[in-house]
Amino acid sequence: MADKNAPSQKENSPVDTYAIVEASGKQFWIQSNRYYDLDRCHAEVNDVLTLDKVLLFNDGKSLKVGKPYVKNAKVELKVLEHRRGPKIIVYKMRPKKKTRRKNGHRQELTRVLVQSISVGTKSKKTKASKEESNSSVDKVE
Repeated sequence: MADKNAPSQKENSPVDTYAIVEASGKQFWIQSNRYYDLDRCHAEVNDVLTLDKVLLFNDGKSLKVGKPYVKNAKVELKVLEHRRGPKIIVYKMRPKKKTRRKNGHRQELTRVLVQSISVGTKSKKTKASKEESNSSVDKVE
């Protein structure tokens, strides 16, 4: 029999924040502090990439679905390394014709680590950046 004092499975399973994002023409289910392999990005190792094309966001309390994208949502990714995927061999043969063609392919990939998933947090400008933006406006006028 089930013990009444034992915690239920729902209490044991942590509710993680996740998002479904669009990157390199594909959709990925992204969670914080996990790494994923995306198609090769033009970024250096240890650079931080920001994805704005968030299709769905769930923080455990509420679910936000974009039309097509969630407004003010972003995912920050850190580039860990550039690598190559597994070798795929394509072999085509026409029977009884002595026609054979063998071709290999390895996809170029970028391994990224998800640093943060956020919605609606606007970065506040510091006083220095406000002064720079005001001075640039003065120069234009």
